[in-house]
Amino acid sequence: MAAPVPTPTMTPTAFVPAGAAAKIDVRQMHFYYGPRRVLDNVTLQIRPHEVTALIGPSGCGKSTFLRSINRMNDIVPGARVEGSICIDGQDIYAPSVDPVDLRRRVGMVFQKSNPFPKSIFENVAYGLRINRLARSREELGGRVESSLKSAALWDEVKDRLHTSALALSGGQQQRLCIARALAVEPDILLMDEPASALDPIATQRIEELVYQLKARYTIVIVTHNMQQAARVSDVTAFFWLGKLIECDRTNKIFTAPSQKLTEDYVTGRFG
Repeated sequence: MAAPVPTPTMTPTAFVPAGAAAKIDVRQMHFYYGPRRVLDNVTLQIRPHEVTALIGPSGCGKSTFLRSINRMNDIVPGARVEGSICIDGQDIYAPSVDPVDLRRRVGMVFQKSNPFPKSIFENVAYGLRINRLARSREELGGRVESSLKSAALWDEVKDRLHTSALALSGGQQQRLCIARALAVEPDILLMDEPASALDPIATQRIEELVYQLKARYTIVIVTHNMQQAARVSDVTAFFWLGKLIECDRTNKIFTAPSQKLTEDYVTGRFG
């Protein structure tokens, strides 16, 4: 018989890390799709140059929270946010903030790789062209090469840059999408289950890449894979039924969590 689904009885705890100032500062955030509240009073601070993993069962609000950080939910009719999300001290939902500029600073990599039906080169060059970030063909080529190297893909594709990106393997396509996000030089990289559709070898490449990229970027990753969260993240946040139940250093979450609900989830008693 399946174990009964637990119901949280505690007050969700805010996580305010010691040390460096927060890169992303979320305070008393509520999120609604029309009348339905899907995130409830989330307070969380994310430090720069760390990987923060968001864990929890399907439908608990992880991806909604992630997409709120670069306002991708704006395109959903009836979606609205209460509370505040600040990046480098600026409220990203303030009227003066341009969502297009925000999304350049906060890149996004999706669960399913989504290369454009263009060449490998043009996939990476796309954001550089529309944002006019390259002043010459030479600079454009250099930045494409740099982005592909940052995504650990250059050596595999340098001799076929002008062939279709759709001919790449699934793992290569996902790294191409990461290169495309990095090309416009964001400060933050959001990743929504970036390896869930990949084989173990491709998954390992993505995880190694995440570990390398945190030296330059602040990374927030949604994952259902507990082992992956333990391997790649510095901090883990556990969501349940739209609430942030607990957030702490990853080693503490997986060895000595403060909440019984967190312990039950990470040890596989439910979820």
